[in-house]
Amino acid sequence: MSTNDATTTRPRPRTRGRNNLFVKELRTLMYAFGDDPDPLPESVQVLDEIVTEYIVDMCHDAARMASQARRNKIKVDDFKFALRHDAKKLGRVEELLVMSKVIADARKQFDDKPEAEK
Repeated sequence: MSTNDATTTRPRPRTRGRNNLFVKELRTLMYAFGDDPDPLPESVQVLDEIVTEYIVDMCHDAARMASQARRNKIKVDDFKFALRHDAKKLGRVEELLVMSKVIADARKQFDDKPEAEK
């Protein structure tokens, strides 16, 4: 095992600078899933820390995949590879990518029509 592998397997320390990034969205999600309309700030804070930590870890995993492929930029495939063991999340990523393409194609068709009429 190289020294780079050893550092990536240890838990990363929590970062203190990323607080309250998703408070508004998490409050809405908590209410949608049956919580009180005004959840406790501590509950929202804990959930925000968990979500932020998960996103940061996922980005680090994707960056490691890109690094192993000798690329400087992270691609969508790196995230898909990082999620390969979680079928639900990987399926949701695939679904969102398809929908993104459908929306982009629809916008392109809508934007092309006014030019054709001119």
